[in-house]
Amino acid sequence: MSTFQYPRSPKARLGGLAHLGRLVDKVRLRHEGHIQDYNYLTAGFDKYLLDLLQIAPQAFEQRVLQGGTEEEILAWVGAHARPLADDEIRQWNGRILHGGPKDDAAKQRFQDRLAEAAAHRGVSVECTSHLRTWADVIDFDEGRL
Repeated sequence: MSTFQYPRSPKARLGGLAHLGRLVDKVRLRHEGHIQDYNYLTAGFDKYLLDLLQIAPQAFEQRVLQGGTEEEILAWVGAHARPLADDEIRQWNGRILHGGPKDDAAKQRFQDRLAEAAAHRGVSVECTSHLRTWADVIDFDEGRL
């Protein structure tokens, strides 16, 4: 039986924000030695969320590693992030929940990522044709889809 843990889905919301819970999980799991090969803090969704919040990656990481409940971490985020309008939150969540590749280079990266995920799951890439978003690929790769 495998003891490997994945961070939660980027689709899961914490404090109303998609990906925030996953980012908390990634900090914790990385420092426990479980996910060294993941994009981390300065790339992908992590970077985009921290940029949106205007929180330095090191400050976020340090706060999560101090421990405490998710409510306490959310309170810290609320005190240190720039305030987000409801429309900004909706746009962010839409980007995470529905965002797919936008240009030819991104489409190629998406197809390459799908192929990697399919190989990881032991299925043919043809079985992934229903996956359209980056979050779907993450969920598929980690066994949630």
